[in-house]
Formats: sequence, structure tokens, C-alpha cells
Amino acid sequence: MAKKKELEVKQLEDEEVTELEEEEVEAAEGGEAQEAVEPEPPVRRASTFVELGICPELVSACDAMGWKEPTGIQAEAIPHALEGRDLIGLGQTGSGKTGAFALPIIQALLKQDKPQALFACVLSPTRELAIQIGQQFEALGSAISLRCSVLVGGVDRVQQAVSLAKRPHIVVGTPGRLLDHLTDTKGFSLNKLKYLVLDEADKLLNVEFQKAIDDILNVIPKERRTYLFSATMTNKVSKLQRACLRNPVKVEVASKYSTVDTLRQEFYFVPADYKDCYLVHVLNELPGSMIMIFVRTCESTRLLALTLRNLRFKAISISGQMSQDKRLGALNRFKTKDCNILICTDVASRGLDIQGVNVVINYDIPINSKDYVHRVGRTARAGNTGYAVSLVNQYEAMWFKMIEKLLEKEIPDRKVDNAEIMILRERISDAKRIALTTMKESGGHKKKRRKTDDDDDDEEERNAPVSRKSKYKKSGRR
Repeated sequence: MAKKKELEVKQLEDEEVTELEEEEVEAAEGGEAQEAVEPEPPVRRASTFVELGICPELVSACDAMGWKEPTGIQAEAIPHALEGRDLIGLGQTGSGKTGAFALPIIQALLKQDKPQALFACVLSPTRELAIQIGQQFEALGSAISLRCSVLVGGVDRVQQAVSLAKRPHIVVGTPGRLLDHLTDTKGFSLNKLKYLVLDEADKLLNVEFQKAIDDILNVIPKERRTYLFSATMTNKVSKLQRACLRNPVKVEVASKYSTVDTLRQEFYFVPADYKDCYLVHVLNELPGSMIMIFVRTCESTRLLALTLRNLRFKAISISGQMSQDKRLGALNRFKTKDCNILICTDVASRGLDIQGVNVVINYDIPINSKDYVHRVGRTARAGNTGYAVSLVNQYEAMWFKMIEKLLEKEIPDRKVDNAEIMILRERISDAKRIALTTMKESGGHKKKRRKTDDDDDDEEERNAPVSRKSKYKKSGRR
């Protein structure tokens, strides 16, 4: 049995190493990919938006949003974008990629006597990221009353069609819903589009988006500016670049896979049976912090949120199984600090910029090493400091080693007195048992149930037990 486990570990490690090696070989080859991308010329990096050539109206909008100086990716990408070049922008998550494409697009719109409707389209892999991009466009373009339509699933299509009928300047959406409107919404087309942006391009090239992306590229003008932004450059991104960009400039402000210097990273090596105890220990050491906890499954988000609420933590969950309204509601409660702990799946790990997140906890270690980079990128954004801690059990150690290999550095191991952990065991066991009972009573584990997952979650939150008060009081938590 041990030999079989070693063989499986070795096979998975070899597969991921092979993938990384293939990407490195393609990046190193001097063939077609190298010829298609003109390397960025060495220039002095601008320290203000004015030096970048941004107009006064947009400089004021940047000030209003708290953007005092351009980030690295903005300083490198914006001058080329203002010259009318296609762009490939590679930057660490949280490096300000949205501003790097939004500012040049809005400035081009400002130069027109009458700003053109349906001027630019931005594609995003997730609903939340699309909504966030739309909000940033509207904030930056407030001086010209910029109109932006966000087209995502989980929202009434009729309302979106009404928004499109008002002829917005910018359309932001997920590929599937944008294609739905291009196919079915009368009078809507992108045949005069001037700018196309593919944000989080590596994620957009997953199988579930491939056909929609191809269909969209077939119905928009060939004569356009195209910006491709991503935290990582993969083989698929390289192929897309050759397919839809013309003589692009590639700007890169970080190594291939990296985290920012202001992020402190640690891990606990924990027994699988006591992972909840270690989690509560970490949370107790971080009172008042805004914390995102990543788990592997949608069911785990609900169970962990209930368990933590039973322990008097202000926790809320978000997952891909929730309706769009419920997901946005949960995000807003977290953003407004009504709840300071957000438990989520990888649906929230891409591109979301939530102000004030101090800590990211990897409760479950991601199987894909690159997902780690996106998860921990929710903190230490835009020059701020942050803390990422991973709870690694004996079955996840190999995956964590692959993450260290990807980052090309060792992450420090955090030690803790085992007695401190075991003292929490009984209390946490009770809280988890009550959470499981609550989920079972509300239909949480049944395949056929009358309520949706998010209806269950609302009811669970209202009915979250606060019994066993004597035990909880011993811990001193309020």
C-alpha cells in the first residue's frame, strides 16, 4: 500500500513538472512565439500618472480612487497602450492590471467628440470579477458619465438587454452570457468594437470557455486593439496571443509564477483529523483581521462557516453553487465588515480586489499549484502587507512541495505547542457536530431537496445554534 501511494505521488509530481517544463521550453524557443512578441524596450519607469501621459480628468479620477502612483504593470503597459499597440500584460495578482487596461481605453474614449457606444469589451472568467471591473470602469469614467453594462450569468437577461439598449460605452462580461446576448438580443452586436480585453486569460482558456471565446472572436472586427492580461503565461495563453493579437508588446513585472514581497507566508504541518483545531488556533491569534479561508468544495464552505459561527466567529460562505444575488450579498457583507471571515472555493481566488483583506488561509491545499498564487494574491495588494498561512496535512504535503517548487522558494514551517491545539478539540467537535445536524435537518446532504443551497445557508445562519454556552464561555471568546 505504501509503495502504491509513493507511485501515485511520483506520477502526479512528474505530470506537473512536465507541464512546467513544457511552458519553459516554449518560452525559451526562438520560433514563431518569440517573433510574434516584441520585447519591452528598457525605459525609465514613470512615477506618476501624469508622466505616463494620462489626461487630467483621469488623473483626478485615480486620485479619487486612492491611486496615488502607478503600479509596476501600469507604468510598463500604459505607454504602449497609449501608442495604440496590442498588449500582453503579465503581472502578479493584485498588481493593478485592471487600471493598466481601463485607463488607456477611457482616455481613447475621451478623445472622441462624441464617445462611441460599444467601444470596448472586457471578458472575465468569473461573475464577481466582471462586476468589479465594471465598477472600476464607471468610477474612472465618472467625468464623462461613462456607461458600462455587465453581462454575467445568474442575473435576469431581460434587465441586461434593457441595459444594452441604452448603448453603453463598455461591455464587461463572462464569455457564455456575452455570447447569449450576441446570439439572441435583437439589435446588439459588437461589429464596431475598438478594444477587446481578455482578463485572467489563462483561466479564460479552460475547456468550459473555449467554444464561447472562439465564437466571440469570429463576430468582432479584426481591426481592433487587443489586450491580454494574466498573472501567468501558459502554453494556451501563448497560442491565443498568436491567434488574436497583432505585433503585441509583452510587458512583465514579475517572474513567471511569484508572490509579492510584502506577503509573509507560513504553513502548519497538521494531522488531518485536527485541521479544524489548528484553524481555530490561527483565527484566535488574528482577532479583528479580515480573513479569507479557501476550501476545496462548495459543501465544505457551508459546513465550515456553520462550525465557525457556532464557535462565535463572524463567518460567511461563498461558492459557485450559490445564486448570483446570494454571492454578491455575501461579498458585500464581507466588504462592509459585517462578517470578517469569508470562506470560499477558488471561485473567489481570481482577480477580486477586496479592500482590507489581511490574511489568507489555505484550509485545503490546492491541487493545481498555480491556484495558490491566485489565492494568496487576495491579500498584500497594491503595496500593502499581508499574511498567508497554509494548513498542510499528511496527504497534502506533496502538493505543497510542488507549490514551493513553482515559487522557487521554501515557505517557513510554523511550530505550535500540541497541548494548545488539543485543548480546543472537544469544543470544536461539538460545534462541528451541531453544524452537521443543522445541515442535515435543512436538507444539506440530500440530492433532492426543495430549497436551494443558498436558501439553506440563510436559514442555517439564522438558526445557527448558540447552545452549550457554558463550554463556549470557557474559551473567553465573545
